[in-house]
Amino acid sequence: MKILLIGASGTIGSVVLEEMKKDAEIITAGIENSDITVDTTSPESIKQMYEQVGTVDAIVNTAGIEHYGFLKEMTPEQNQIAVQSKLSGQVNLVLLGMDALSDNGSFTLTTGILMDDPIVKGASAAMANGGVRAFVKSAAIEMPRGLRINHVSPTILEVSVEKNGHLFEGFEPVSSRRIGLAYRKSILGAQTGEGIYVY
Repeated sequence: MKILLIGASGTIGSVVLEEMKKDAEIITAGIENSDITVDTTSPESIKQMYEQVGTVDAIVNTAGIEHYGFLKEMTPEQNQIAVQSKLSGQVNLVLLGMDALSDNGSFTLTTGILMDDPIVKGASAAMANGGVRAFVKSAAIEMPRGLRINHVSPTILEVSVEKNGHLFEGFEPVSSRRIGLAYRKSILGAQTGEGIYVY
């Protein structure tokens, strides 16, 4: 099995890499420290990545940047960060990547708990995550050649508490193991159009 893992050097991406590395050949892609360089906010960069990769059995994205800030102070430009990266970036990975998947291959995108359980300063992130969830559900009914598409929606990880825990007061962090298993389920399972929630 061959997997293209976008965002492999990030917190969640490194968890997925560790979980799947014994079961698959993994090609990593990202802004830096990856086999292939890609900027998911650029359709042209995404196209170039797929040209380099060839055909794979699964495409997994854990990359995505979001702006966290008070709603009353947020500018359209700041909100656009999540739109271009977390929302449009992931949608474009699918729109431009179907031909890169073998028959019955799969996309796994990444959303997050904020679309279901909001926090102060998290409106932009929640918006992008909810958009991706709606896209996954709808896109699944049109996927050609038996292709599948799902999203994994994690809460804050235990390893991220020191850095971001102040934003997630009262949230129960989850282990890297649980996150890794959620991505494994999407990659190797049979479901499509689903969310795998790790809350």
